[in-house]
Amino acid sequence: MTNLKQTLYEGQWLRLVRIGHWESCERTHAQGMAVIVIAVTPADEVLFVEQFRIPLGARTIEMPAGLVGDDHAEDTLVDAARRELVEETGWSPGRVEVLLTGPTSSGMSNERIAFVRARDLVRVGDGGGVDDENIVVHAVPRAQAPAWLMRKRAEGYELDLKLWAGLWMIDHNPDGSPAD
Repeated sequence: MTNLKQTLYEGQWLRLVRIGHWESCERTHAQGMAVIVIAVTPADEVLFVEQFRIPLGARTIEMPAGLVGDDHAEDTLVDAARRELVEETGWSPGRVEVLLTGPTSSGMSNERIAFVRARDLVRVGDGGGVDDENIVVHAVPRAQAPAWLMRKRAEGYELDLKLWAGLWMIDHNPDGSPAD
């Protein structure tokens, strides 16, 4: 068995590779990094985004998120988090803290995501995304967020499972200590 990487297909954003007998997908930018932004408004509302996701053929509920280095080669995790939060929700963070980075689907992809907590939010626009993203912004009272998410699921929306980790990290650091 050979462990040489063979490229089976490469597109603008993704590459399908085979290493030995294993096929997987790679992001073609910034070592496969993305950010997910945990953001709560001054009114104690959690920011969620809704958009149609072509691979699922369904509308999804997610936290604001985006690729690192998709438009800016010098992007940092903090830069990408600030940009994506403003583009998608219209809220700008005063402080941004990278909490934890890890793989999203380690058996299928090299993509890694960083959980980023955004604080001291200021409204600067409407959000909605760029180009044809057509993002709907939802600001949901934090105490009602889990029940709201389950209602959306009952309505047929797909829910990103990272939402529950994000909700936990509003008040906790990854090691379980209280967030400041």
